[in-house]
Amino acid sequence: MRIGLLLSFVLVICFSSIAVAQDVTAPKRLPRENLLVYRDAANQLRPVESQADWQQRRAEILAGMQSIMGKLPGDEKRCPLDVQVHEEVDCGQYVRRLISYQAEPGSRVPAYLCVPKVVLENDALPVHAALCLHGTDNVIGHGTVVGLGRPNRNYAGELAERGWVTLAPNYPLLAKYQPDLEKLGWESGTIKAVWDNMRGLDLLETLPYVKHGNYAAIGHSLGGHNSVYTAVFDPRIGAVVTSCGLDSYLDYYDGKPEVWQPGRGWTQVRYMAKLGDYQGRLAEIPFDFHEMLGAIAPRPVLVIAPLRDSNFRHESVDKVATAARQVYLLYDQPNSLQVLHPDVEHDFPPAMREAAYAFLASSLPDQPTKP
Repeated sequence: MRIGLLLSFVLVICFSSIAVAQDVTAPKRLPRENLLVYRDAANQLRPVESQADWQQRRAEILAGMQSIMGKLPGDEKRCPLDVQVHEEVDCGQYVRRLISYQAEPGSRVPAYLCVPKVVLENDALPVHAALCLHGTDNVIGHGTVVGLGRPNRNYAGELAERGWVTLAPNYPLLAKYQPDLEKLGWESGTIKAVWDNMRGLDLLETLPYVKHGNYAAIGHSLGGHNSVYTAVFDPRIGAVVTSCGLDSYLDYYDGKPEVWQPGRGWTQVRYMAKLGDYQGRLAEIPFDFHEMLGAIAPRPVLVIAPLRDSNFRHESVDKVATAARQVYLLYDQPNSLQVLHPDVEHDFPPAMREAAYAFLASSLPDQPTKP
Protein backbone atom coordinates (compact mmCIF):
# COMPACT_ATOMS: atom_id res chain seq x y z
CA MET A 1 0.00 0.00 0.00
CA ARG A 2 2.83 2.34 0.94
CA ILE A 3 4.63 1.46 -2.30
CA GLY A 4 1.50 2.34 -4.28
CA LEU A 5 1.13 5.67 -2.53
CA LEU A 6 4.80 6.43 -3.03
CA LEU A 7 4.55 5.59 -6.74
CA SER A 8 1.49 7.82 -7.11
CA PHE A 9 3.35 10.66 -5.37
CA VAL A 10 6.34 10.25 -7.66
CA LEU A 11 4.10 10.27 -10.75
CA VAL A 12 2.38 13.46 -9.57
CA ILE A 13 5.75 15.13 -9.07
CA CYS A 14 6.95 14.00 -12.49
CA PHE A 15 3.86 15.21 -14.31
CA SER A 16 4.02 18.51 -12.42
CA SER A 17 7.64 18.91 -13.49
CA ILE A 18 6.70 18.23 -17.10
CA ALA A 19 3.91 20.80 -16.89
CA VAL A 20 6.29 23.39 -15.45
CA ALA A 21 8.82 22.63 -18.18
CA GLN A 22 6.14 23.04 -20.82
CA ASP A 23 5.13 26.40 -19.33
CA VAL A 24 8.74 27.55 -19.37
CA THR A 25 9.29 26.57 -23.02
CA ALA A 26 5.86 27.70 -24.29
CA PRO A 27 6.03 30.52 -26.83
CA LYS A 28 5.67 33.97 -25.30
CA ARG A 29 4.57 37.18 -26.91
CA LEU A 30 7.47 38.96 -28.61
CA PRO A 31 8.01 42.59 -27.54
CA ARG A 32 5.81 45.12 -29.30
CA GLU A 33 8.45 47.84 -28.79
CA ASN A 34 11.26 45.82 -30.39
CA LEU A 35 10.24 44.51 -33.80
CA LEU A 36 13.77 43.53 -34.78
CA VAL A 37 13.65 40.20 -33.00
CA TYR A 38 12.10 36.97 -34.23
CA ARG A 39 11.64 33.36 -33.18
CA ASP A 40 13.50 30.74 -35.18
CA ALA A 41 12.42 27.16 -35.91
CA ALA A 42 13.92 26.02 -32.60
CA ASN A 43 11.85 28.62 -30.71
CA GLN A 44 14.97 30.66 -29.98
CA LEU A 45 14.96 34.45 -30.17
CA ARG A 46 17.17 35.89 -32.89
CA PRO A 47 17.92 39.44 -33.98
CA VAL A 48 16.37 40.57 -37.25
CA GLU A 49 19.37 41.23 -39.46
CA SER A 50 17.74 41.05 -42.89
CA GLN A 51 14.43 41.50 -44.63
CA ALA A 52 14.14 37.71 -44.79
CA ASP A 53 14.46 37.56 -40.99
CA TRP A 54 11.76 40.20 -40.70
CA GLN A 55 9.38 38.09 -42.77
CA GLN A 56 9.53 35.44 -40.04
CA ARG A 57 8.53 38.00 -37.41
CA ARG A 58 5.86 39.36 -39.76
CA ALA A 59 4.37 35.88 -40.19
CA GLU A 60 4.04 35.61 -36.41
CA ILE A 61 2.27 38.98 -36.31
CA LEU A 62 -0.28 37.83 -38.88
CA ALA A 63 -0.79 34.60 -36.96
CA GLY A 64 -1.40 36.60 -33.78
CA MET A 65 -3.95 38.79 -35.52
CA GLN A 66 -5.83 35.80 -36.88
CA SER A 67 -5.84 34.09 -33.49
CA ILE A 68 -8.14 36.90 -32.33
CA MET A 69 -9.88 38.04 -35.54
CA GLY A 70 -10.36 34.61 -37.05
CA LYS A 71 -8.61 33.18 -40.07
CA LEU A 72 -8.59 35.16 -43.28
CA PRO A 73 -10.19 32.88 -45.89
CA GLY A 74 -8.77 32.01 -49.25
CA ASP A 75 -10.40 31.38 -52.59
CA GLU A 76 -13.09 29.22 -51.00
CA LYS A 77 -15.11 32.36 -50.22
CA ARG A 78 -14.48 34.04 -53.55
CA CYS A 79 -17.43 34.08 -55.91
CA PRO A 80 -18.55 36.24 -58.87
CA LEU A 81 -18.82 39.86 -57.74
CA ASP A 82 -22.16 40.32 -59.52
CA VAL A 83 -21.93 44.13 -59.30
CA GLN A 84 -25.30 45.88 -59.34
CA VAL A 85 -25.92 49.63 -59.73
CA HIS A 86 -28.82 50.86 -57.60
CA GLU A 87 -28.51 54.62 -58.05
CA GLU A 88 -26.45 57.14 -60.03
CA VAL A 89 -26.01 60.79 -59.11
CA ASP A 90 -24.29 63.57 -61.08
CA CYS A 91 -21.94 65.30 -58.62
CA GLY A 92 -20.50 67.84 -61.04
CA GLN A 93 -16.95 66.65 -61.71
CA TYR A 94 -17.73 63.02 -60.99
CA VAL A 95 -20.53 60.47 -60.98
CA ARG A 96 -21.51 58.80 -57.72
CA ARG A 97 -22.97 55.33 -58.00
CA LEU A 98 -24.60 53.39 -55.20
CA ILE A 99 -23.68 49.81 -55.96
CA SER A 100 -23.53 46.44 -54.27
CA TYR A 101 -21.21 43.52 -54.85
CA GLN A 102 -21.16 39.93 -53.66
CA ALA A 103 -18.25 39.51 -51.29
CA GLU A 104 -19.05 35.87 -50.58
CA PRO A 105 -21.99 33.55 -51.08
CA GLY A 106 -24.90 34.97 -49.10
CA SER A 107 -23.43 38.42 -48.46
CA ARG A 108 -23.76 41.53 -50.63
CA VAL A 109 -21.82 44.65 -49.65
CA PRO A 110 -23.34 48.09 -50.31
CA ALA A 111 -20.76 50.59 -51.56
CA TYR A 112 -20.38 53.96 -53.26
CA LEU A 113 -18.28 54.09 -56.42
CA CYS A 114 -17.21 57.59 -57.46
CA VAL A 115 -15.80 58.00 -60.97
CA PRO A 116 -14.48 61.28 -62.44
CA LYS A 117 -16.39 62.28 -65.57
CA VAL A 118 -13.18 62.91 -67.44
CA VAL A 119 -12.35 59.22 -66.99
CA LEU A 120 -15.74 58.12 -68.31
CA GLU A 121 -15.86 60.58 -71.21
CA ASN A 122 -12.34 60.16 -72.60
CA ASP A 123 -10.08 57.31 -73.58
CA ALA A 124 -7.55 58.61 -71.11
CA LEU A 125 -4.89 56.58 -69.37
CA PRO A 126 -6.09 54.72 -66.28
CA VAL A 127 -6.04 56.62 -62.98
CA HIS A 128 -5.32 55.60 -59.40
CA ALA A 129 -8.07 54.35 -57.11
CA ALA A 130 -8.61 54.66 -53.38
CA LEU A 131 -10.48 52.52 -50.90
CA CYS A 132 -12.30 55.06 -48.70
CA LEU A 133 -13.34 53.56 -45.37
CA HIS A 134 -15.86 55.32 -43.15
CA GLY A 135 -15.99 56.00 -39.43
CA THR A 136 -18.62 54.79 -36.97
CA ASP A 137 -22.06 55.83 -38.17
CA ASN A 138 -25.12 53.69 -37.59
CA VAL A 139 -27.48 55.78 -39.74
CA ILE A 140 -25.89 56.28 -43.16
CA GLY A 141 -22.63 54.38 -42.73
CA HIS A 142 -20.53 54.75 -45.87
CA GLY A 143 -22.64 57.73 -46.94
CA THR A 144 -20.53 59.89 -44.63
CA VAL A 145 -17.47 59.68 -46.90
CA VAL A 146 -19.35 60.81 -50.02
CA GLY A 147 -20.71 63.99 -48.44
CA LEU A 148 -24.09 62.74 -47.23
CA GLY A 149 -23.48 63.13 -43.51
CA ARG A 150 -21.39 65.12 -41.07
CA PRO A 151 -18.78 67.66 -42.26
CA ASN A 152 -15.08 66.85 -42.72
CA ARG A 153 -15.73 63.31 -43.92
CA ASN A 154 -16.20 63.66 -47.69
CA TYR A 155 -12.81 62.24 -48.65
CA ALA A 156 -14.24 59.85 -51.24
CA GLY A 157 -15.94 62.72 -53.04
CA GLU A 158 -13.01 65.10 -52.72
CA LEU A 159 -10.55 62.54 -54.08
CA ALA A 160 -12.92 61.94 -57.01
CA GLU A 161 -12.82 65.69 -57.70
CA ARG A 162 -9.04 65.35 -57.83
CA GLY A 163 -9.16 62.65 -60.47
CA TRP A 164 -9.26 59.49 -58.36
CA VAL A 165 -11.68 56.61 -58.65
CA THR A 166 -12.94 55.90 -55.14
CA LEU A 167 -14.75 52.94 -53.62
CA ALA A 168 -16.47 53.24 -50.23
CA PRO A 169 -17.91 49.97 -48.90
CA ASN A 170 -20.12 49.91 -45.82
CA TYR A 171 -18.69 48.39 -42.64
CA PRO A 172 -20.44 45.24 -41.36
CA LEU A 173 -23.11 45.67 -38.68
CA LEU A 174 -23.48 49.41 -39.23
CA ALA A 175 -26.44 51.21 -40.80
CA LYS A 176 -28.25 49.07 -43.38
CA TYR A 177 -25.49 46.48 -43.76
CA GLN A 178 -26.26 43.74 -41.24
CA PRO A 179 -24.66 40.46 -42.32
CA ASP A 180 -25.14 37.43 -40.05
CA LEU A 181 -21.51 36.90 -39.06
CA GLU A 182 -22.09 33.64 -37.23
CA LYS A 183 -24.10 32.11 -40.05
CA LEU A 184 -21.47 33.19 -42.58
CA GLY A 185 -18.72 31.65 -40.46
CA TRP A 186 -16.86 34.78 -39.29
CA GLU A 187 -15.26 35.07 -35.86
CA SER A 188 -15.18 38.88 -35.87
CA GLY A 189 -16.54 41.90 -37.67
CA THR A 190 -12.96 43.05 -38.17
CA ILE A 191 -11.90 40.16 -40.39
CA LYS A 192 -15.24 40.26 -42.26
CA ALA A 193 -14.57 43.94 -43.03
CA VAL A 194 -11.06 43.10 -44.23
CA TRP A 195 -12.50 40.48 -46.56
CA ASP A 196 -15.17 42.87 -47.86
CA ASN A 197 -12.46 45.45 -48.53
CA MET A 198 -10.29 42.92 -50.34
CA ARG A 199 -13.23 41.98 -52.51
CA GLY A 200 -13.67 45.70 -53.15
CA LEU A 201 -10.11 45.73 -54.49
CA ASP A 202 -11.05 42.77 -56.67
CA LEU A 203 -13.86 44.95 -58.02
CA LEU A 204 -11.48 47.83 -58.77
CA GLU A 205 -9.28 45.43 -60.71
CA THR A 206 -12.16 44.78 -63.12
CA LEU A 207 -12.46 48.47 -64.07
CA PRO A 208 -10.56 49.35 -67.26
CA TYR A 209 -10.06 52.99 -66.25
CA VAL A 210 -8.25 52.12 -62.99
CA LYS A 211 -4.54 51.51 -62.48
CA HIS A 212 -4.43 48.01 -61.11
CA GLY A 213 -2.39 46.48 -58.32
CA ASN A 214 -1.40 49.60 -56.39
CA TYR A 215 -4.26 51.23 -54.49
CA ALA A 216 -4.61 53.75 -51.68
CA ALA A 217 -6.57 53.21 -48.48
CA ILE A 218 -7.82 56.15 -46.43
CA GLY A 219 -10.07 56.24 -43.41
CA HIS A 220 -11.05 58.18 -40.31
CA SER A 221 -11.64 56.64 -36.86
CA LEU A 222 -13.15 53.18 -37.51
CA GLY A 223 -12.05 53.65 -41.11
CA GLY A 224 -8.57 54.53 -39.86
CA HIS A 225 -7.87 51.21 -38.20
CA ASN A 226 -9.89 49.37 -40.85
CA SER A 227 -7.40 50.75 -43.40
CA VAL A 228 -4.46 49.45 -41.37
CA TYR A 229 -5.93 45.98 -40.86
CA THR A 230 -6.69 45.66 -44.56
CA ALA A 231 -3.27 46.87 -45.68
CA VAL A 232 -1.54 44.32 -43.43
CA PHE A 233 -3.35 41.48 -45.19
CA ASP A 234 -3.48 42.83 -48.76
CA PRO A 235 -0.25 43.95 -50.48
CA ARG A 236 -2.24 45.58 -53.27
CA ILE A 237 -2.69 48.57 -50.96
CA GLY A 238 0.31 50.72 -51.78
CA ALA A 239 -0.27 53.64 -49.40
CA VAL A 240 -2.35 54.26 -46.28
CA VAL A 241 -3.76 57.30 -44.49
CA THR A 242 -5.22 56.63 -41.05
CA SER A 243 -6.86 59.57 -39.25
CA CYS A 244 -7.79 59.26 -35.55
CA GLY A 245 -7.65 55.50 -36.00
CA LEU A 246 -5.21 54.01 -33.52
CA ASP A 247 -3.03 53.93 -30.49
CA SER A 248 -1.62 50.99 -28.55
CA TYR A 249 -4.23 48.64 -27.12
CA LEU A 250 -2.41 49.20 -23.82
CA ASP A 251 -3.23 52.92 -23.93
CA TYR A 252 -6.76 52.85 -25.39
CA TYR A 253 -8.81 55.20 -23.19
CA ASP A 254 -5.83 55.17 -20.80
CA GLY A 255 -6.27 51.44 -20.29
CA LYS A 256 -9.42 51.88 -18.16
CA PRO A 257 -10.79 48.43 -17.23
CA GLU A 258 -14.39 49.37 -18.01
CA VAL A 259 -13.67 49.91 -21.71
CA TRP A 260 -12.56 46.27 -21.92
CA GLN A 261 -15.83 44.88 -20.60
CA PRO A 262 -17.42 42.43 -23.07
CA GLY A 263 -19.39 44.29 -25.71
CA ARG A 264 -17.55 47.59 -25.24
CA GLY A 265 -14.78 49.25 -27.22
CA TRP A 266 -12.62 46.78 -29.11
CA THR A 267 -14.61 43.81 -27.76
CA GLN A 268 -17.83 44.64 -29.62
CA VAL A 269 -19.10 42.01 -32.06
CA ARG A 270 -18.37 44.30 -34.99
CA TYR A 271 -14.74 44.42 -33.82
CA MET A 272 -13.09 41.48 -32.01
CA ALA A 273 -15.09 39.90 -29.19
CA LYS A 274 -12.15 37.64 -28.29
CA LEU A 275 -10.20 40.67 -27.06
CA GLY A 276 -12.50 40.60 -24.04
CA ASP A 277 -10.55 37.55 -22.87
CA TYR A 278 -7.56 39.85 -22.27
CA GLN A 279 -9.24 42.16 -19.81
CA GLY A 280 -6.74 42.77 -17.01
CA ARG A 281 -3.84 41.41 -19.06
CA LEU A 282 -3.69 43.71 -22.07
CA ALA A 283 0.06 43.25 -22.45
CA GLU A 284 -0.61 39.68 -23.56
CA ILE A 285 -2.74 40.63 -26.59
CA PRO A 286 -0.77 38.87 -29.36
CA PHE A 287 -0.56 41.88 -31.71
CA ASP A 288 -0.67 45.66 -31.52
CA PHE A 289 -0.44 48.64 -33.84
CA HIS A 290 3.34 48.80 -33.41
CA GLU A 291 3.54 45.47 -35.19
CA MET A 292 0.76 46.11 -37.68
CA LEU A 293 2.34 49.34 -38.94
CA GLY A 294 5.63 47.49 -39.13
CA ALA A 295 3.92 44.76 -41.12
CA ILE A 296 2.87 47.33 -43.74
CA ALA A 297 6.48 48.48 -44.31
CA PRO A 298 7.97 49.63 -46.59
CA ARG A 299 4.68 50.94 -48.04
CA PRO A 300 3.98 54.62 -47.20
CA VAL A 301 1.74 55.30 -44.19
CA LEU A 302 0.53 58.65 -42.85
CA VAL A 303 -0.85 58.60 -39.30
CA ILE A 304 -2.88 61.65 -38.27
CA ALA A 305 -3.11 61.76 -34.47
CA PRO A 306 -4.71 64.95 -33.11
CA LEU A 307 -3.48 66.38 -29.82
CA ARG A 308 -7.02 66.52 -28.41
CA ASP A 309 -8.37 63.21 -29.66
CA SER A 310 -10.56 61.79 -26.89
CA ASN A 311 -10.45 58.23 -28.31
CA PHE A 312 -6.79 57.64 -29.07
CA ARG A 313 -3.74 59.05 -27.27
CA HIS A 314 -1.28 60.93 -29.47
CA GLU A 315 1.62 60.12 -27.12
CA SER A 316 0.86 56.45 -27.62
CA VAL A 317 0.86 56.93 -31.39
CA ASP A 318 4.43 58.25 -31.15
CA LYS A 319 5.50 55.09 -29.31
CA VAL A 320 3.76 52.95 -31.92
CA ALA A 321 5.46 54.81 -34.77
CA THR A 322 8.89 54.67 -33.11
CA ALA A 323 8.65 50.90 -32.91
CA ALA A 324 7.32 50.48 -36.46
CA ARG A 325 9.99 52.78 -37.87
CA GLN A 326 12.60 50.15 -37.02
CA VAL A 327 11.21 48.09 -39.88
CA TYR A 328 11.08 51.06 -42.25
CA LEU A 329 14.76 51.64 -41.48
CA LEU A 330 15.42 48.00 -42.28
CA TYR A 331 14.00 48.72 -45.74
CA ASP A 332 15.91 52.04 -45.91
CA GLN A 333 12.59 53.93 -46.08
CA PRO A 334 12.44 55.85 -42.76
CA ASN A 335 10.44 58.73 -44.23
CA SER A 336 7.70 56.49 -45.59
CA LEU A 337 6.09 56.40 -42.14
CA GLN A 338 4.90 59.86 -41.16
CA VAL A 339 2.93 61.19 -38.18
CA LEU A 340 1.04 64.48 -37.91
CA HIS A 341 -0.33 65.98 -34.68
CA PRO A 342 -2.90 68.68 -35.50
CA ASP A 343 -4.23 70.67 -32.55
CA VAL A 344 -7.81 69.49 -33.00
CA GLU A 345 -10.20 66.95 -31.49
CA HIS A 346 -11.36 63.63 -32.99
CA ASP A 347 -11.86 65.10 -36.45
CA PHE A 348 -10.51 65.17 -40.00
CA PRO A 349 -10.38 68.90 -40.79
CA PRO A 350 -9.65 70.42 -44.23
CA ALA A 351 -5.93 71.02 -43.64
CA MET A 352 -5.41 67.40 -42.65
CA ARG A 353 -7.42 66.10 -45.59
CA GLU A 354 -5.33 68.22 -47.96
CA ALA A 355 -2.18 66.80 -46.35
CA ALA A 356 -3.61 63.31 -46.80
CA TYR A 357 -4.38 63.84 -50.49
CA ALA A 358 -0.90 65.26 -51.11
CA PHE A 359 0.65 62.29 -49.30
CA LEU A 360 -1.28 59.79 -51.40
CA ALA A 361 -0.47 61.63 -54.64
CA SER A 362 3.25 61.58 -53.83
CA SER A 363 3.12 57.97 -52.66
CA LEU A 364 1.34 56.76 -55.80
CA PRO A 365 2.98 58.96 -58.47
CA ASP A 366 1.55 60.08 -61.81
CA GLN A 367 -1.80 60.88 -60.21
CA PRO A 368 -3.64 63.70 -62.06
CA THR A 369 -3.78 66.94 -60.10
CA LYS A 370 -7.02 68.74 -59.26
CA PRO A 371 -8.41 70.60 -62.32
